[in-house]
Amino acid sequence: MTRLLLGVAAAALLSAPALAQDGKISDGRVKIGILNDQSGVYADFGGTGSVEAARMAVEDFGGTVLDAPIEIVSADHQNKADIASTIARQWYDTEQVDSIMELTTSSVALAVQALSQEKKKIDLVTGAATADLTGKACSPYGFHWAYDTHALAVGTGGALVEQGGDSWFFLTADYAFGYSLEENTSAVVKEKGGTVVGAVKHPLATTDFSSFLLQAQSSGAKVIGLANAGLDTQNTIKQAAEFGITQGGQRLAGLLFTLAEVHGLGLETAQGLTLTESFYWDRNDTSREFGNRFKERTGRMPNMIQAGTYSGVLHYLKAIKEAGTDETEDVAAKMRELPVNDAFAENGRVGANGRMISDVYLLEVKKPEESKGEWDYYNVRATIPGDQAYLDPAQSGCPLVE
Repeated sequence: MTRLLLGVAAAALLSAPALAQDGKISDGRVKIGILNDQSGVYADFGGTGSVEAARMAVEDFGGTVLDAPIEIVSADHQNKADIASTIARQWYDTEQVDSIMELTTSSVALAVQALSQEKKKIDLVTGAATADLTGKACSPYGFHWAYDTHALAVGTGGALVEQGGDSWFFLTADYAFGYSLEENTSAVVKEKGGTVVGAVKHPLATTDFSSFLLQAQSSGAKVIGLANAGLDTQNTIKQAAEFGITQGGQRLAGLLFTLAEVHGLGLETAQGLTLTESFYWDRNDTSREFGNRFKERTGRMPNMIQAGTYSGVLHYLKAIKEAGTDETEDVAAKMRELPVNDAFAENGRVGANGRMISDVYLLEVKKPEESKGEWDYYNVRATIPGDQAYLDPAQSGCPLVE
């Protein structure tokens, strides 16, 4: 049986009817902050594209909720948890921000989620990966959209072991995200009968991966798991090509690799890579319509982080409308209650631990001759149901769930 903290549930039950009648919106507006990396290694990963996706959600919702205007603000946290916490505290304490979203970089997301819980504010993460956000570090006001390290491990890690890649060496970003991704993927590899022969950690925003790649190459592992992201992954793959690693028979697994990074590398370099995303713009008519509108505004097609931000903002606004208030506990309860159906997800649902559960896709990067044009980058190899991709909330380690 699943049960949220008694205080949260009781407050929602007691306050919702009265507040709904009043149509209560604090400060006469709903203000959403998009806090992410806009200038560093993850600038293309989410960046200003996520800000634009949030604006699109507000426009598609109608620009107001319960007759109150909706405002989007944004800031660059520079991938530093202390800077992110300072911005978030100022937003909450002096700038009347109601909710903070996106939060690329797991160390940042963990810090802001803890602060949001203290302030009783909703945070919704689309850019960070660690499954701890809905596990041991979960919050009654915290939500995790788009993907997490467990889904990436099940998708890419599981597929490559089944294809014969049964020995792994990890090249891992040296912070919370990298640790979580390596841990989750290692567990899947071993569960499927594979082995992990070693690992090496590198600092965020490394430019020279030669020593790390030489260790991976000399390990003899069939698969080198890249437990990093953004420009770090792009640079790793480029430098691996210089060392002739794939020509020597080893495979590279981009464990967190998105459309933005494929575009940055180009098909000639990225072709054949196996990866996992929860969104692809060319999957159906709805995703194509959203993708084309996004491209008109940004010049780029959206990846899962940007499409996930659109979905998260839209869901938050729907919950406010249904609750009849922007009061945190009522809105959090509605967010868990309402289904998620939009350009990002079909028949998605939010678990008691805040994890949004929807299908993810095992993808392979096309060869240049297979592509019909710019942004036609993926072959969809498998659809992984959300219930298989994500941890059961009851097994997640979240203390809010029994």
